[in-house]
Amino acid sequence: MKLLKRHKRERKPLEFKQIAPNMVTSGNLLCGLFSLMLVMGGRYVPAAWLIFFAVIFDGLDGKVARMLGGGSQFGLEFDSLADLVSFGVAPSLLLYHAFLRGWAGVLGPVVVCFFTLCVALRLARFNVVHIPGPFQGLPCPAGGLFIASFILAGLTIPPAAMAVVLVVVGLLMISSIPYANLKKLTKHSADKGKCVILFSFFVLSFAFLGSSAPLFLFAMYILSGLIRFDWGQWLLRPEAREVASAEAKAR
Repeated sequence: MKLLKRHKRERKPLEFKQIAPNMVTSGNLLCGLFSLMLVMGGRYVPAAWLIFFAVIFDGLDGKVARMLGGGSQFGLEFDSLADLVSFGVAPSLLLYHAFLRGWAGVLGPVVVCFFTLCVALRLARFNVVHIPGPFQGLPCPAGGLFIASFILAGLTIPPAAMAVVLVVVGLLMISSIPYANLKKLTKHSADKGKCVILFSFFVLSFAFLGSSAPLFLFAMYILSGLIRFDWGQWLLRPEAREVASAEAKAR
């Protein structure tokens, strides 16, 4: 009894810097859950947009944690659970209802479950294996957004082709193919000229392709990993690239 009372006295209230990042992560999770609800109601395009909104929260929670100094192992695990819903379960169920429902008996559900399983494995590996530099395998947000982009593009795709896309993207996520990591790119290390070129490329893509632009851009990102083109290194200034290379060799 005394030990219990002592434990209660020693327990410290959570500080705002510890709560704030998890509140942002909750936005990621809620976007995924609302997306699933819209899929069940047959509203596929809004459901796809919510997956895109989820990635905003996914990018902000880490920045908030670093800014406030409130990062924790709990936050890391919570972020992975939110990513599993928003970039694994929601996109796969979205494509199942839009393309694969009723196709080839149980093969459609099996393909969808395979994609979701690959997302879970990718997230688990990311949490336990920390390798500096490029991502090992296609990041889950990129995979989920690429899948959701098919809905925004409004393309009519045969179910068999869509099943192949899901399997290939799933395999890329659990592979060891390096993909560009832009998280450490800062305003001091970035080559401003190349950033302007990349931004112009984005703008022109939306100007000419409209709602198909996200599909095209994520396809380019996926292709960049297959041809071993590192966007993160390309966007760095020469001196910053040399520093990054020296640090990688030191590790």
